[in-house]
Amino acid sequence: MNTTPISLYGFLRPKPERADEVKRLLSSLVEPTRREEGNLQYHLHEHEDGRLFLYEVWRSQEDLDLHNQYPPLREFLDNLDDYLAEPVDGYFDTMISPYPA
Repeated sequence: MNTTPISLYGFLRPKPERADEVKRLLSSLVEPTRREEGNLQYHLHEHEDGRLFLYEVWRSQEDLDLHNQYPPLREFLDNLDDYLAEPVDGYFDTMISPYPA
C-alpha cells in the first residue's frame, strides 16, 4: 500500500433549502470518519457566507478510496446536484511536508 499522505479540502455551498440537512449529514460523518483506519484528520467548518469547508488528511489514496465507499457518504456524493447550489470547489493534493508521527 502506498502510504504517502493525501489531503482533500474544499468548499461546498448547499442549496438554501437543504443547508441544514447538508450540515447535519456532513456533521454526522465527522466522528465515524475520524475512527476509520487511515484517517489522520477530518474537519468540517462553516464559513460566514454559508459555505461549508472540509479538510481531510488520509494516510494514503487507498484509505481515502475505502472511505468514499461508506454508504451515507456514497449516497451524498452520488447526489451532489440535489444538495449543492454549485459544484464543489475542491482540491486533492499529495502532502510534501512530513506528517507528524
